[in-house]
Amino acid sequence: MTAGSASLTLGTWRGRRILVLLCAVAFLDFVDASITNVALPHIRTALHFSAQDLQWVPSAYLLTYGGFMLLGGRLADLIGRRTIILCGTSLVAVSSLTGGLAGNSAVFVGARLAQGLGAALMLPAALSTLTTTFRKIEDRNKALGVWGAVAGLSSAAGIMLGGVLTEGPGWRWVMFVNPIACAVIIPAALAVLPHDRPSAASAKFDLLGGLLATGGMLALVFALVKAPDQGWGAARTWWELAAAAVLLAAFGVNERMTRDPLLPLGIFRTRGLLAANVTGFVGFSGLLAMFFFLTLYMQNVLGYSPIEAGAAYLPLTFAVGISAGIGAKLATKIGSRPVIAAGALIAAVGMFLLGHVPVHGTYAPDILPGLLLIALGIGPVFVGVTSARGLGLAQAATSGYQHALLTGCWLTAGAAVLALRTANSREDPMTAGYAAPAEEDIRDIDLTAASAND
Repeated sequence: MTAGSASLTLGTWRGRRILVLLCAVAFLDFVDASITNVALPHIRTALHFSAQDLQWVPSAYLLTYGGFMLLGGRLADLIGRRTIILCGTSLVAVSSLTGGLAGNSAVFVGARLAQGLGAALMLPAALSTLTTTFRKIEDRNKALGVWGAVAGLSSAAGIMLGGVLTEGPGWRWVMFVNPIACAVIIPAALAVLPHDRPSAASAKFDLLGGLLATGGMLALVFALVKAPDQGWGAARTWWELAAAAVLLAAFGVNERMTRDPLLPLGIFRTRGLLAANVTGFVGFSGLLAMFFFLTLYMQNVLGYSPIEAGAAYLPLTFAVGISAGIGAKLATKIGSRPVIAAGALIAAVGMFLLGHVPVHGTYAPDILPGLLLIALGIGPVFVGVTSARGLGLAQAATSGYQHALLTGCWLTAGAAVLALRTANSREDPMTAGYAAPAEEDIRDIDLTAASAND
């Protein structure tokens, strides 16, 4: 245990303040993945994006967020979690301000890349702080349950907030709102977070592993982002995917050979951990795909205003919180594995319905049923996966959105299949315990779990 990281309980005032702060950090990071979606038509017009390049507004954030997550977690060990949270939050604030003031597309995309890097520093450090702060099994699981619910709520909340800001003070406020939030988080972090010493001060930094992992993740995300434009069968797409595979395979070899690995491969011997991480990654990918393309459909095909498109997600936002609580209770009776699998299947059915939206659709019959099914399913998925880790505008445009939404459906259905490989814990992630890993493995498991949410 590092200095300043003495165990706290949620029954103390300081413990509750730390949990709120860490959830605020997670909320900010997850919201930024979706808050620009509703503003895309306005951003395109104001900054002269081409239709092809517009995808880089959401994708640039996810590129660096996913690519640098593992590296950010290791830096938290070497430098200190509190310091890295502060550095990441400061970077998000500065980059968001730059993006809000951007006069052209290049500056805006650069700001989104920097935002993702800041988030990649913040999130693993925050999750590691949560698990090392609350060492009592009941408190830790309850905190992880709250964290999982925040993950489920934040993406939908980002769409809604983006619509309100775009329709109100203007699209630039989807960026300007971040410095305001950071101005609250930074002094709060200074006031309540423990002054932790680096937990790996004597270890050497695995520079080669960091380069290989970051390069491999960047190459993979870049290939996936560009593939829809280049074509999945294009030679360039396959070369990019092959480069990512080679880099990640080299990373695996390096981690087996180095004395101080960036990611000790032994943690994957933890029962169900790898399956839980992949389940969360695939499910979250399907959810983000749904938000992106459904929002474009509502605005470009149905003619919704930004605030109307944002308000369309209100039922999902509230329903996710309810379904997360239901999923937590069901896990105590039938186990987490069937809860995650059933939730992912329900969400997949919702995305399947949205994948058949018509050209002249209306909200109540064509959009709302799918959104409610997604909300019913995705809440248990996020809470269950978090617990398992710790344990043209005619017909052509509509057709394109249908295919994209159906892709999200298959991704989420895939998450349901993968969930069958997770550990089948029957313990309530909100109140009950699990068999905690060895003390020296907590950090590594936390970092791996954090990367799955990306």
